[in-house]
Amino acid sequence: MTYRADPGTRIGHVHLKVADLERAIAFYEHVIGLTVTQRYGDQAAFLAAGAYHHHLGLNTWHSRGGPWPAANATGLYHSAFLYPDRAALARAVKQVVEAGVPIEGAADHGVSEAVYLSDPDGNGIELYRDRPPEDWPKNADGRLKMVNSPLDVEGLLALA
Repeated sequence: MTYRADPGTRIGHVHLKVADLERAIAFYEHVIGLTVTQRYGDQAAFLAAGAYHHHLGLNTWHSRGGPWPAANATGLYHSAFLYPDRAALARAVKQVVEAGVPIEGAADHGVSEAVYLSDPDGNGIELYRDRPPEDWPKNADGRLKMVNSPLDVEGLLALA
């Protein structure tokens, strides 16, 4: 029998290798809106949304001064930040735009709406909100049918 994870399992925090800790902290604080909850000297920091211990870890243990990862290298494609509703997503995307960070893509996946960008170290970021499960598109057999349609970013930003 194949093992299946408990349905209550969630993916928790993400740790990223960065080249410059202070630059990464500034980005995740001022653009993404996280708060530093703890630091380990000049080598690592932990950030969170709200009162959680950390959603994101940043460290330079093996990457201080390192280059961006090659586009064709294996590794993390992106980390995803889930917002509670469309208005919260709109405010987050507005902050990205106002900070001058380029939006690299945007999509309506049927189950969610997502905006894509990169941090200063080339780590991909997805900012998204889920639609209610009862609104998710389904195939004729009842299985999930995700799509990759264009997202109206201007319409989203109008909510901010």
